[in-house]
Amino acid sequence: MAAMNSLSFGVVAIIAILYAVVLPMAHATRLAPAPAPAPAPAPALTSDGTAIDQGIAYGLMLLALVLTYLIH
Repeated sequence: MAAMNSLSFGVVAIIAILYAVVLPMAHATRLAPAPAPAPAPAPALTSDGTAIDQGIAYGLMLLALVLTYLIH
C-alpha cells in the first residue's frame, strides 16, 4: 500500500509540474499582443488668441456676477 501512495504522489506531482510549466506558456503565447507601432509625435502647441480671449471673457463674467451679488 505504501508503494501505491508514493506512485500516486509521483503522478500527481508530474501532472502538477506540467500544469505549472506548460499551461502558462501556452496561455502567454495565445494572448501575447502584437507589438504596437510607434506613435506619431504630438503637434506643437499653438494658440491663435481665441482661447486667451475666451478666458478673459469668462473672468470678466465671473467678476460681474460677483459684483452683482455683492451689490444686491
